[in-house]
Amino acid sequence: MKSNSRKRARQPAGAKAVADLMLAPAVVMLRLPLMAAEAGGMGWRDESVRAVSEKVAAVAEGVAAAQLSMIDSWSRFWPEVMTGQAPSMLNGVALERSVHAALKPASRRVKANFKRLAR
Repeated sequence: MKSNSRKRARQPAGAKAVADLMLAPAVVMLRLPLMAAEAGGMGWRDESVRAVSEKVAAVAEGVAAAQLSMIDSWSRFWPEVMTGQAPSMLNGVALERSVHAALKPASRRVKANFKRLAR
């Protein structure tokens, strides 16, 4: 007879990146008082500039990572066809890889911001 032990469910490749993005509301909560204090002065101060520049950089990195992931998937098209596999460009795997690649930079930034602001 088989035992009743449960097998651990395998998480998708980008599940960690998505889980890290769940910290985003906490980062906003920690950042708002700093930005409200800066609002009284003239111009933007450190935290406001940092918040905007990090978002712009994360978007640029995410777009580049998504494009590189799609290029990689296109380069695998014919080898996958020749080996009898379903091409990842046609079955949605390439899109899933691309989305996860795009989320990684934002995930890293959110996690780093949470650690920095929670101190």
